[in-house]
This record gives sequence, C-alpha cells and structure tokens, in this order.
Amino acid sequence: MALLRWGLLGTARINRLIIPAIRASARSVVHAVASRDGGRARTYAASWSIPRAFASYDELLAADVDVLYISLPNSLHAPWTLRAIEAGLHVLCEKPLALAPDDVRRISEAAARGGRVVTEGFMYRHHAQTDRVAELISGGAIGAIQTLVGGFTYVQSRADDVRLDPSLGGGALWDVGCYPVSFGQWIAGARPGAVIAARRLGPTMVDEHFGGTVTYANGVMLHFTAGFRAAYDTLMRVIGSEGVLEIPRPYRPDARCEIVVRRADTLERIDIAGNAPFVDQIIDLEDTVLDGRPSRVTLEESRVLAATLVALHEAARQRRAVDVAI
Repeated sequence: MALLRWGLLGTARINRLIIPAIRASARSVVHAVASRDGGRARTYAASWSIPRAFASYDELLAADVDVLYISLPNSLHAPWTLRAIEAGLHVLCEKPLALAPDDVRRISEAAARGGRVVTEGFMYRHHAQTDRVAELISGGAIGAIQTLVGGFTYVQSRADDVRLDPSLGGGALWDVGCYPVSFGQWIAGARPGAVIAARRLGPTMVDEHFGGTVTYANGVMLHFTAGFRAAYDTLMRVIGSEGVLEIPRPYRPDARCEIVVRRADTLERIDIAGNAPFVDQIIDLEDTVLDGRPSRVTLEESRVLAATLVALHEAARQRRAVDVAI
C-alpha cells in the first residue's frame, strides 16, 4: 500500500493536532520537519519521533517527501505553497490559503500545470458533524435557509504573536473570522454579493474585533463576529423558515459533538460521533492524491473566500458597503 510521506514546514502549535491525525490515518506517515533554526528542528523531530529534520525550508522542499503541510504565518502561505508545487509536492496549507484572490488563482493554475493537489485547511468540512448538518438542511429540517449567524472569539494574550503583526497577515478576520465566513459560504451555496463591516483596531493596527454581514446571491445573509479580546466562544446558527439549527462547535468538532434543532416548541439534540479532529482532513487528501477523488475544499471555493475576506476588510476601512470582486 502506498504511503504519503508528509513534511511539516514549520513547528507551529497547530502541528500538535496534525501529527497525531497523520499517524491515525492509514496511508500517511510523518517523515520530516523543517525550521529556520537547525537545533530547533532536531529537538522538535526528536520530541515527536520524526525521522528527518532540516535547518531550512528549502532543504525540506528538496527532500524525499510527498506532501507539505504549511503552518507558517498567513503572509507566507501563498509563496511557500507555490514553491512547494514547483518542487513537485502536494500541499495542505493552513487557512487562509492566501491573502488575495489572485494568489489563489496563481496557486490553482500552478497546481493544474503540475498535476498537484492543493487544499486549504478547514478541518470542519471533513468531519461527520458537517455531513450531518448538510443532511439536516437538505432534508428540510428547518425549512428554507434565511439567515446565518456565526462567531469565533478568543483572548489573544501573547503580545509578540504573529497574529498581531500586520505585515504577516495578522488580525482577527484572517485568523478566526475566516471560519464563520467559510462556513456561511458553504451553507448559503451561492456567490457572495455585497458586504458591510466594522472593526476595532489594536495597538499594532490589526483588527482585534471584527463584525460583518455578507449577502449572497440567493438572498441568504450571514452576520458574524470575530475577535481577540473576548472570551473563547464559537457558534454557527442556521435560521430557516421553519426552525433553527445550532452548532456549538462548528469549526473544531471533536470525536463527540452535538447539533441542536429547534422547531416551534420542540427541541432536538443530535449527538454526533466522528473521528478525532483533523483525521478526516488527512484522509481527504490521501483520497484525492492516491485515488483521484475530488477534494472537499476546492481551490475555487478558496478563491471566492479570499475575495470575500478582502472585500470585508475594504468595507470596514471605507465604512460603506463593498461588492465582492469575483
């Protein structure tokens, strides 16, 4: 059986969830890690029992790996994704894949030319909870979708965190606001039209609180918030003509989670059993690379999402409605 050899570009905290997921899947192995500090790479590899360690990102791209997992700061996602494609590697890149829709287009064109698979790391899209949400909505559990309400906030307490650096693509919208916007885009199932937004900037001039509304071509509206200064909270609420579907853990579902459906005076709690976080995302990439199946998160979807996030930033800056340029 073919095994995909994964290389980790960077030693970000998210790796602690990705490494067990790769090892839990049937057709992948964690093969190498790279850091700009050779000592850090070797120490990291030893602590996680990773066979190979490299003192530069370029060395990893030239090594014996098949898939690159990119968890660098946001502004580095697109450049290193393109370099990985040029090196003949498949890529799983953490969200956001790029900070501009044209960069996603370049990635898509390069991947098509090279016959490589590239996907953006929205793990929730691969989980059993999301499948159940799709079944409930398509089955008419809450009637016709009217409004979506989403949010993702947490306290960002590290003063030197890359998420607070505007030159690295920092800010709450890119970091966590992308989740409700991505989820809303998927549920709405239509192209985004106009957006409105407001933001509160912090001392480093990134948005530390962000709120926005996206109106889709089919009339569905998404209202969302994202922030670095409010307590941890996640939510996606789908309001239909006949009921409401609530997802308490929409963006980071676990092995067990819950969906709540309210209709008139009835309330139903639906328990979901699925794989541990990130495992299904790894399996999806395996299936795409080794079996030729379509990826759940397409590059066209990522391009539209990037265009929406750019428009939201512009709407907040200009304090007026902005059309999404797609």
